[in-house]
Amino acid sequence: MSSAPTRRHRRSRAALLTTLTAALVGALLAGPGPAAPRADAAPAAFTHPGVTVSQGQLDFVRAKVAAGAQPWKGAFDQMTASRYADPNRTPKPRAVVECGSYSNPNHGCTDEREDAIAAYTNALAWYLTRDERYARKSIELMDAWSAVLRDHTNSNAPLQTGWAGSSWAKAAEIIKYTYGGNWANSGRFATMLRDVYLPEIINGSNSNGNWELTMTEAAVGISVFLENRDSYDRAMARFRTRTAAYVYLESDGALPKTVPSQHLDTRDEIVRYWQGQSTFVTGLTQETCRDLTHTGYGIASISHVAETSRIQGQDLYGTDVGERLRHALGFQAKYEQGAAAPDWLCGGELDLGLGPVTEVGYNAMHNRLGFAMTNTQALTERTRPSGTNNLFVAWETLTHGDNPA
Repeated sequence: MSSAPTRRHRRSRAALLTTLTAALVGALLAGPGPAAPRADAAPAAFTHPGVTVSQGQLDFVRAKVAAGAQPWKGAFDQMTASRYADPNRTPKPRAVVECGSYSNPNHGCTDEREDAIAAYTNALAWYLTRDERYARKSIELMDAWSAVLRDHTNSNAPLQTGWAGSSWAKAAEIIKYTYGGNWANSGRFATMLRDVYLPEIINGSNSNGNWELTMTEAAVGISVFLENRDSYDRAMARFRTRTAAYVYLESDGALPKTVPSQHLDTRDEIVRYWQGQSTFVTGLTQETCRDLTHTGYGIASISHVAETSRIQGQDLYGTDVGERLRHALGFQAKYEQGAAAPDWLCGGELDLGLGPVTEVGYNAMHNRLGFAMTNTQALTERTRPSGTNNLFVAWETLTHGDNPA
């Protein structure tokens, strides 16, 4: 038989009960604890350089170029022979960039986009050659714009800000974190990104799919450079919603996903938004029946954000983001390669011109994750080395072509 508890044991039990009760009451008063971090939340510490291209990727490319290996050497030669690497390039900044629909009017729009691409081009050339003249040219371009730019205006302002902001962030990451001690005005450039660019793009514009994805790409890249965890999280949340609403998967159901704020409440409204396309198949995008050029813009930004997120420690390629990217690439590549469009697809007519947008997604989904991607592979290899679309995509055979880093 068990003996009765002693007075000391009874006191110990009472003390334990009091402690547990106090803890429970405290927990109830405190409310629910912090939610577990999302898979795409900002990292505790950002990785630099870490916008679309990492230092490991750059080191891989540098070794390949030095060895004369292809396709990297050919891609490097293409880049350094371009007008974006011209040592005599003179920046053309202005205080207000005014861009109307299709850049009409064009008051500084082309100048800003191309100076941003040139800054990125020279930053890449600096890292791959260690020739300081390239670094100084990149800095000259960034300093010129950060000294005077104050605003973007007219109807294309959000998109223009996204296009230029995407390239500025990539250039700034490489220069600051590989040549940084020699960039005296990096703080002023950061202020420009924070005060002129980020407010224009962080809340979106409720516009067409490629607009929102490009703006989100710029917001993510700028947030990494600024180490702004709040804006990074906001941009990534918008990215997940927008990607799901841009590329259709059969698992979405009878109709594509939509963005709640757009109030596409009926099938007819969704069909109109999808350029009149009423048959939905995996890999179709919201702009496929507009043209493959604008579709390429959306695909490029999806791949750029996914790549930046991977570098920052949250790999989205294994999620529905990667699935949508893989199928979007494959679907568009099939027709870009010359397959005839069936009658149910855009009335049997497609406006081609996907652009140099396949390398990043193909490298991630095929080389890293092992998906076959036959159509995308054929298109990617046929169009190497990929150059630039003169808006925000540049030199991705060089930076991401068969890059295991």
